[in-house]
Amino acid sequence: MATRPALVLTTAALLVGVGTAVALAAAGDVDPVHAFLILWIATSYACGGLIAWARRPANRFGPLMIATGFATLATALNWADAALPHTIGQALDLVPLVMVVHVSLAFPGGHLRHGYERVLIGTGYAFALGVQLVVMMLGGPGGSHLLTIADVPEVADPLHMIELLVISGVALTGAGLLVARRRTDGRPLRRSLALLIDALVLGLLMIAVLLIVGVFEGPGFPAIRDVSLALIGLAPIAYLGGLLRARLARTAVGDLVLALRGDPIDLRAPLAQALRDPSVDLVYWLPQFGCWADQDGRPVELPADPVRVTMIDQDGKRVAALLHDPALHEEPDLLDAVSAAASIALETGRLQAELRANVIELRGSRARVLEAGHQERRRLERDLHDGAQQRLVSLSLDLGVLETRLGSDPEAKALLIEARREISTSLDELRDIARGLYPAVLTAHGLAVALESVVARAPVPVTLTVALDDRLAEAVEVAAYYVVSESLTNIGKHAHARTAGVDVRRVDGLLVVEVVDDGIGGADTEKGTGLRGLADRVESLGGRLRIWTPRGGGTRLRAELPCE
Repeated sequence: MATRPALVLTTAALLVGVGTAVALAAAGDVDPVHAFLILWIATSYACGGLIAWARRPANRFGPLMIATGFATLATALNWADAALPHTIGQALDLVPLVMVVHVSLAFPGGHLRHGYERVLIGTGYAFALGVQLVVMMLGGPGGSHLLTIADVPEVADPLHMIELLVISGVALTGAGLLVARRRTDGRPLRRSLALLIDALVLGLLMIAVLLIVGVFEGPGFPAIRDVSLALIGLAPIAYLGGLLRARLARTAVGDLVLALRGDPIDLRAPLAQALRDPSVDLVYWLPQFGCWADQDGRPVELPADPVRVTMIDQDGKRVAALLHDPALHEEPDLLDAVSAAASIALETGRLQAELRANVIELRGSRARVLEAGHQERRRLERDLHDGAQQRLVSLSLDLGVLETRLGSDPEAKALLIEARREISTSLDELRDIARGLYPAVLTAHGLAVALESVVARAPVPVTLTVALDDRLAEAVEVAAYYVVSESLTNIGKHAHARTAGVDVRRVDGLLVVEVVDDGIGGADTEKGTGLRGLADRVESLGGRLRIWTPRGGGTRLRAELPCE
């Protein structure tokens, strides 16, 4: 935990270090621009780390930034004429570059997330410190120092080039990991966080450019070095800018309270504005269903990463959860304030989500009931066709054989003829019942042929128009069939119409079925169970049924069924 004395001592040490670096730069033959940029990186990282450490004592990100700043200051010992400080500065010359990569990958929690990141950073430190010491023992680089054992430039120089290339590879890999992390996090980044990530990626790319140009002794190296160092120091400034935006965001909680007083239907917009996070979402806990649901009542799963979720409780009961950018986990005060303000309107939002969830469940139940009825109708139709109808046909045939065997008995023949007539009538009635239960012709020949058979039996003359290129889903064809069949039945019973028309076509992904008549109109859509049943069937498929029935002006029924 960071205590006030620890922060004071760290600040004092930083001031002493900066003063020492300035004194060394003034005493030695040092490019003032280069010296300024080294101090710029050291103070930006150290000051940013001090602020982060003070705000989040338990987070290791602040101390890591401070360590990076001090390591950068230590490289200023290179400017000293004395052998010991010069040796220390030379040994640490490349360590700050690896630490910048470490800071970038450790944001925001201060620790590396994955094993491969630890391997990457470990490799960087091994080359920046371990290989650097070996190079110094072999006589390079940086001139005389205390670690020189043998002056073997033909070995030291290639080894130093390999060291620089490996560290540049570490920086490039770190930049690639940051870009991949940003793309695979799955939710949009807040603007301040996106700016910080961009600054970190830019800094790592400039480290790689600086080292590669140094290895190959490219032209304009001093200018490239100065630009690179200037850009490397931008990341802490972006971090501090994010902290400032977070502090300003807390002042928006009052505006959030005012916005929520009006019971907005969509709570996400004011919450996103208060948190400065466009990715914010709000989900509700619905005890009745035992699941989380969005404001539309659809079930959702909470993210597995706990830093993306902030629970909201009321009276000791969990009622909702905020889904947000993981960086907001580093701003618990802001999250607590926004969560407390949001509780004003949560009950209304939760009730709306529960109502919508009930509607979704009701639609699902209605669809399941209709589907079960559909399957049962199909089974009964098949049983009638394969059972009773077949037995009556067989009985009729047997009576025909018996008629030929009776000879000339006119009374017996009359009785047999009457029995066969009754059997034929019963067969027709059974076929009508079977067609009413389930239209087998629909499955065998399609909607157009099935509707032609319905129109042929209609009680009034009907004009049929079917404009379909191919078959549709069975549920859609069955619904359209019953819309037409029931409508024509109602026309025959109630409309007193002379003619009717049926039009079936596809329009913009919908199957549109229209049935019109020239009857007396005035159909009761509230009490009519047939019309209500048609509406249930259509709506269970996500469609819509509308009826225009002015008294004395005929009736027009229009069903729209999604068919894609």
